[in-house]
Amino acid sequence: FGALMGGLSVALHGMGLNLGWVYQFMGTAIGSAVVPLWNMLMWKDANAIGAVVGVWSGLILAMITWIAVTAAQFDEITVDNLGALEPNLAGNLVAILSSGLIHVLFSLAKPQNYDFKSMGEIKMLEDDQRGLAEEDYGDKFLDEAKAWVQKWGWGFTITMVVIWPVLSLPAGVFTKDYWSMWVFISIVWAFLSTFVIIWLPVWESRDTFIGICRAVTGWPKEAEAAKSGADAAPAAVATPQEESTI
Repeated sequence: FGALMGGLSVALHGMGLNLGWVYQFMGTAIGSAVVPLWNMLMWKDANAIGAVVGVWSGLILAMITWIAVTAAQFDEITVDNLGALEPNLAGNLVAILSSGLIHVLFSLAKPQNYDFKSMGEIKMLEDDQRGLAEEDYGDKFLDEAKAWVQKWGWGFTITMVVIWPVLSLPAGVFTKDYWSMWVFISIVWAFLSTFVIIWLPVWESRDTFIGICRAVTGWPKEAEAAKSGADAAPAAVATPQEESTI
């Protein structure tokens, strides 16, 4: 995988495509899959055919928009012009919105009414249920998880797409100090998110890491240590008075 990614990076660099160019283009290339995938996971009436049509139609419309906006803005189509902000913004928006609209129209016209039962019957290659309790597979737990995802997902989306940009409108053209404030916020955000992404999984998996360290160093597990300690406890010995009584 590392060799493949390295080769791809060299090829992109040779074509004059830097990381920023690829990052912006990703939204145009794969953004049309976002809304149909969300609908398929969260909406029982999501239509399967509509999802496929929405994804491919959104991709085609996004590519057309991306190239058309580039030609209209710069009067010529070059690699550098295709990597500009406005054409990619237009392509990204068309990819996400058009695919979502197409899929919703298909689903409303012919709802699938999927009960998600077959999804739970999918055979796993490795039925590893370590770290999961029995109630984690119940409908109550899954409904609560779905509600949590929807609440925070929509809340974060509205914050980043609507509230955050609206807060910058009163400033008009950013002054140097105002711009510095936003840069500082973005840096703090990056450090906090990095800390959460790296250390929260480590903390949640601490029992596994402790078990690995104990196995590598030869330390017995806590349960085994407690058991061996109990087995090693001296047995009670009867006194002469107790023996005579017996």
